[in-house]
Amino acid sequence: MELDQAETAALLAALELQIAWGADEALEEAPQDRTRARAPAAAVPAALPAAAPAARAAPSRPTPVLAPAAAFAPASRRAGELAAGADSLETLRAALAALEHPLRETAGNLVLADGVADSGLVLVGEAPGADEDRQGKPFVGVSGRLLDRMLASIGVERARNAYLTNILPWRPPGNRTPTDAEMNVFTPFVLRHLALVRPRHIVLLGGTAAKALLRRNEGITRLRGKWHSLEVPGLGPVPTLATLHPAYLLRQPAAKREAWTDLRLLRRALDGAPIP
Repeated sequence: MELDQAETAALLAALELQIAWGADEALEEAPQDRTRARAPAAAVPAALPAAAPAARAAPSRPTPVLAPAAAFAPASRRAGELAAGADSLETLRAALAALEHPLRETAGNLVLADGVADSGLVLVGEAPGADEDRQGKPFVGVSGRLLDRMLASIGVERARNAYLTNILPWRPPGNRTPTDAEMNVFTPFVLRHLALVRPRHIVLLGGTAAKALLRRNEGITRLRGKWHSLEVPGLGPVPTLATLHPAYLLRQPAAKREAWTDLRLLRRALDGAPIP
């Protein structure tokens, strides 16, 4: 069967959408023709009377699927043990590399951090993208360049007085959003990372990072614009500001006004203004 141009374009668009969702692996040995109409359901023989509703066999229940949180529970326990044993950034990187996790199998490089570790300012994003995965550094793609310009507007540079990291050290397939189970696995590493570099201020970039560390259900638009207190084991409470992720600002340029408000709030804190 030959497809016309419109049908071909529709199939290509569907394939691109699946790749964007992270479906980058085939599960069937042979391609399936999804355009073929399904065979009609078999008709009920006329000789058989219709069964009364009460006499019908109960529909078969689908096999329960293991919940993601339960599936990652052993990895979460192992992550906590490995993170707790890290006493330096080198041993923290080694602990992450030693953790067996599906994300490690699909990513190219472990992405830990970039910038000045003892700067006193740590910015936390959600996960590496394609550019970050290739280079092994956080925020080096288009959104990273926007972030650099945003920070420069208040006198902050990653090479001089900032430190950047992510919740996840490996790129999720297709740049999808990290799952709750994945965040639960890697949060102990992030908290240990923070305890090692001892920041005086933390900035959470985007809703995923804010949800993972602040443990709040509100969206980023409700969490941004004010300071929170993040309890870091081994360090204590650290003033923490949630703001919009630069990738979101690329999609919604009008939101840069809110981001600029947050940056000014950060600048005042860095200059010694009291944090409410």
